[in-house]
Amino acid sequence: MSTPTTPAASVPAARKHTALPKARTLIEALPWLTRHNGRTVVIKFGGNAMVDEELKAAFAQDVVFLRQAGLRPVVVHGGGPQISAQLEKLGLESEFKAGLRVTTPETMDVVRMVLAGQVQRELVNLLNQHGPLAVGMTGEDAHIMAATKRYATVDGHPVDIGRVGDIASIETGAIQALLDDGRIPVISSIARSTDDEDGGPGGGVYNVNADTAAAALAAALGAETLMVLTDVEGLYADWPNSDEVVSELTAAELEELLPGLASGMVPKMEGCLHAVRNGVRTARVLDGRVQHSILLEIFTDEGIGTMVVPDKREGKPTP
Repeated sequence: MSTPTTPAASVPAARKHTALPKARTLIEALPWLTRHNGRTVVIKFGGNAMVDEELKAAFAQDVVFLRQAGLRPVVVHGGGPQISAQLEKLGLESEFKAGLRVTTPETMDVVRMVLAGQVQRELVNLLNQHGPLAVGMTGEDAHIMAATKRYATVDGHPVDIGRVGDIASIETGAIQALLDDGRIPVISSIARSTDDEDGGPGGGVYNVNADTAAAALAAALGAETLMVLTDVEGLYADWPNSDEVVSELTAAELEELLPGLASGMVPKMEGCLHAVRNGVRTARVLDGRVQHSILLEIFTDEGIGTMVVPDKREGKPTP
């Protein structure tokens, strides 16, 4: 007697799983997860991402995702809008020269209070909603950042703008220890003074541009990449005549463009230039108004924003 067979038509077809696109997205991220595993990433937190509640929450999720995916994120932040708001409350004027905040001793007290006591604490708390990961520090702590006095250039002449500094040196020991312990350092852009002011060497502190501080820290840490969040899509090729974003350029190409950039973009792009010329593999300017912009840049084929790469390289860097 022959054994009956089941007609092929009666075999159920494979089900279409609605979650399949998620799996494809994860697979797309695999080469980048492998590429960046164990690498340090310095992220400058700024722009609308600092003041919009949904963007702040998405930023915290992105940073924690990086850490859980095997990267070593370090966050550097300023707090311009929050500082200006607090100064206004206290009846103190916000004054800027050549794009830099004039920082009197009274203003410096407010800067320290806002950065370390408000912006940093809020960001640390957002990150720690996902586990005991983030640790807040200022550039003063453990002598992480030391700075010398910076002068603004107005009409070709140096102008004293108070307690504003340029990074002179970086001590990475405390940050490395936190990274080795699986923590996420969150650093406020305040540096100790190395000048003979306010009671002698090291007796004072300086307000440091957060873009500059992040770039210097990325170089000192030997970071894989520097990521700068801002309020534009990236570097525009011919602003304001065109809104085309430059997706990638070399350090030399960026240097040629710097003199013609809008004042707000100069410290960001100068920071990117410094980073890639001092050992950082790539530097990127991202639109912080886009939720999860960090993940889109690092873990997708398309990427977003503008990437700066060193002049001499073997092959094209992987995003």
